[in-house]
Amino acid sequence: MGLIDQLVVFNSLSRKKEVFEPQIPGQVGMYVCGPTVYSDVHLGNVRTFISFDIIYRYLQHLGYKVRYVRNLTDVGHLLDDGQDRVSKRARLEQIEPMEIVQKYTNSFHDTLRLFNTLSPNIEPRATGHLIEQIEMVQEILANGFAYERNGSVYFDTVKFHETFKNYGELSGRKIEELFAETREDLKNQDEKNHPSDFAIWMKAADEHIMKWNSPWSVGFPGWHLECSVMSTKYLGETFDIHGGGNDLKFPHHENEIAQNIGAKGKAPVKYWLHTNMLLMNGKKMSKSDGNTISPEELISGNSPHVTKGYDPMVVKFFMLQSHYRSTLDLTDEALQAAEKGYYKLTEGLKALEKLTTDQAGEGQLDQEINGLLDLITDDMNDDFNTPKAISRLFDLTNYINKLKDGHLAANAVGTECLEHMKRAFKAFFLDVFGLSLDSGAGQGDDIVEGLMGLVIAIRQKARENKNWETSDQIRDGLDNIGIQLKDGKEGTVWSKKS
Repeated sequence: MGLIDQLVVFNSLSRKKEVFEPQIPGQVGMYVCGPTVYSDVHLGNVRTFISFDIIYRYLQHLGYKVRYVRNLTDVGHLLDDGQDRVSKRARLEQIEPMEIVQKYTNSFHDTLRLFNTLSPNIEPRATGHLIEQIEMVQEILANGFAYERNGSVYFDTVKFHETFKNYGELSGRKIEELFAETREDLKNQDEKNHPSDFAIWMKAADEHIMKWNSPWSVGFPGWHLECSVMSTKYLGETFDIHGGGNDLKFPHHENEIAQNIGAKGKAPVKYWLHTNMLLMNGKKMSKSDGNTISPEELISGNSPHVTKGYDPMVVKFFMLQSHYRSTLDLTDEALQAAEKGYYKLTEGLKALEKLTTDQAGEGQLDQEINGLLDLITDDMNDDFNTPKAISRLFDLTNYINKLKDGHLAANAVGTECLEHMKRAFKAFFLDVFGLSLDSGAGQGDDIVEGLMGLVIAIRQKARENKNWETSDQIRDGLDNIGIQLKDGKEGTVWSKKS
């Protein structure tokens, strides 16, 4: 084993790393805030979902039984003008709100599928849990932490903070400094006892499309309330991990905590995990100044910000080369470097699968290789440090290439060590990181593979006949179209040049 034999996570609530100890040994409950399905998913959000996909995969790799819940917000998330995002898009496209929800839910799933993310175990929708949301509002009212005003119900942050002294603990905000909880509530400031109070049920205007009966009015639930209800319904009143982007710490996650304590008298989450921002060319992404790119544009290359399209696996690999809590700057140059690195590892894994050894016992490199494999686990146990873990895979690939090219003797690695390396490299690259060889260098479809096999066979025949002119012509011609041939003891392999 390496030095870190327990998983350690950075808890946003305590602002420090803590040993991960789930409430039920061997089982993990994890909730991640999903998208508001009124438009195509933003690339920054894709980064968040990829990050939590890796966390989900690694927890399973460690042997935990994980219940992963990721919601879909289909009502109650308001724009600055107080309009529901889904309803406004439905009016613009002149279709039903649930058609908007289905359209962009499909788009969301299609996009994440490109990046080979696993589906959550449960994907609840806010509109499917209205009864439970009304019940939680009633609990909060009964406990004295909310008040009804003109058909809307507001959470009483001042009374809550006076009682529990922890409103603002997650985000670091002080209640005395809060002038408005969210921009969507600005129009209702005169109804509140305090500017920081927030709506947990809102009375709907006559023109509002999505509204339901409640004890207080015909209206709709508050955005924050939805996640409080759906997370605890499927994971229990207290659960292990709650995740999301840094931008959700306040007010969304802060208010989730307040609602759960206000209703149940206990904090809902043991470990809060947050991803950081995705920048582009050193600046925050913004549609208004044109500094933005969609997942589709990044893959197709149909954007002035990139010189070409990038394979989804290259984009994912690029994201994994930065820690999930670090800002990540998307540039064309960084993507090109990631593409080169990704292709190197895919070639390394393919070469590793073909390696053999005649060393039955311990080889001279076994200690170094096993040490690197232990360090990969150490890195992932240290708050899911994917960039460090990937650097170990590059170190292993250097050994693989030396063994493949004959720069190291075949017996430099023992049988057990070689088999361990094959299992571990494959497990981390494919299963934990969720990368795919199908998109890697040298991995075309069956026709391309067949054609390249034929070309290599013709060149090999020419070499056997000492027809060096034809052999070189084939090699140089392939090189001109971006395909590199490598001759080794095991034969000739091809790869795309990066």
